[in-house]
Amino acid sequence: MAARVVIHGHFYQPPREDPVTGLIEAQHSAAPFHDWNERVHAECYLPNVAAHIVGPDGERTVNNLERISFNFGPTLMRWLEEVHPSTYEAILEADRISTARLGFGNAVAQAYHHTILPLASMRDVRTQVRWGLADFEYRFGRAAEGLWLPETAVNDDVLAVLIEEGVGFTILAPHQARSVNGDLLEPSRPYRYYHPDGSGRWVALCIYDGERSRAIAFDNVTSSAERFLDHLMPEGIQHLPALGIATDGETYGHHHKFADICLAYACFLEAPRRDLELLNYPALLERHPTELEARLAPGEGTSWSCEHGVGRWKEDCGCSSGGEAGWAEDWNQAWRAPLRRALEVVQSAADELFDRDGARVLHDPWEARDRYVDVQLRARSLDDFLAAECSVPVTDEVRTRAAQLLDMQENAMAMFTSCGWFFSDVSGIETVQIMRYASRTLELMSELGLTGVEEGFIAVLEEAKSNDPTKGTAADIYTAQVRSTQRS
Repeated sequence: MAARVVIHGHFYQPPREDPVTGLIEAQHSAAPFHDWNERVHAECYLPNVAAHIVGPDGERTVNNLERISFNFGPTLMRWLEEVHPSTYEAILEADRISTARLGFGNAVAQAYHHTILPLASMRDVRTQVRWGLADFEYRFGRAAEGLWLPETAVNDDVLAVLIEEGVGFTILAPHQARSVNGDLLEPSRPYRYYHPDGSGRWVALCIYDGERSRAIAFDNVTSSAERFLDHLMPEGIQHLPALGIATDGETYGHHHKFADICLAYACFLEAPRRDLELLNYPALLERHPTELEARLAPGEGTSWSCEHGVGRWKEDCGCSSGGEAGWAEDWNQAWRAPLRRALEVVQSAADELFDRDGARVLHDPWEARDRYVDVQLRARSLDDFLAAECSVPVTDEVRTRAAQLLDMQENAMAMFTSCGWFFSDVSGIETVQIMRYASRTLELMSELGLTGVEEGFIAVLEEAKSNDPTKGTAADIYTAQVRSTQRS
């Protein structure tokens, strides 16, 4: 019996475009490239869809995505489509080829803005899921079987939304769920999570092997195809449904140089030689349907990169990417909490304005927001969209106001992109980026007639102190690097 493995790569970069101009400014830390998107593309995305290997039949170029399960963040896919269309097309082609090979495509959807969903309102959770599924179907030409949760962050409410939106499976770390008896789950078998309403509806939980995944991400396991597959083939694997691993896709070439080549040799030469079958999760679920039940770990939520649940995105929990040279020994990430509170000030005002003014021009403002992704994807013109969604005649004034309200909501959701909290300091480029979304949200509010919110936002930002003594507070960073540049 052949052994079976599912290798999942989560490919993602934070959105970097200025929300006003749509352009990415030069990021000197990404040198010699213009910005980090370009650097990671050169080191990872392009090499993985065009890897050169030499085997018994000579030299050939292969697309690693044909043999691994993968998801690409929607905002990353938008950038690839515009800037590197050949890479973008190779990603879509890999899904088509894997569908022909396995009966199911390797591509998995992702919640849209990489928001930490357990910390979001239920309304935003649903929109993020709906936008992610719509984006996937538009790009890949098929409905998604599964959905990747950003940072695998999850709680019972989030899984209930996945079930209600028809998602078939999601991928979790082994510490995030337990059996009904409280036992650890096997990272080789899918489980069912039942909707809390008792309806019997369920979503499959595909648990990856945490120990082996961590070694791939942080150790030297990708130094050769032989070592990589030795690591993935524990004793008795032939008798398991399939061993699953999951890492950032950027592991293969960006985090570990030449790991893309290792993956290519492993998938296309060494795996067939060892009679190792590479599956994706829908194929696994079809071959090994499960009735085993699992429940989530209790609490506010859990994730794959924070041992404190979801603390990394709201408090100084201790999880970090390390300090910088020149910082004081007592550097901290206490800035995380006031940053989130400040953005919540903006979000609360934006939601209240949208609820009130949206109801004056739209049949159902929040349902319209869910469908607005079609305009974002350019799958539908704004005029066609408003003709269907508006409850009043679409005059020029109504068109402008409705577009401003919906654009305000898109930016208000983008403010909570997880990367803003992930790294070491409030002055980081990812945190500055989410403050840009806040600034654009505030600007649109002002155009819609709501003023005075920015003062409260800045007041809370003053509590978020940078570890770099030259930067001051988040309020100083916002005023100098965001507000002054976007509104000059």
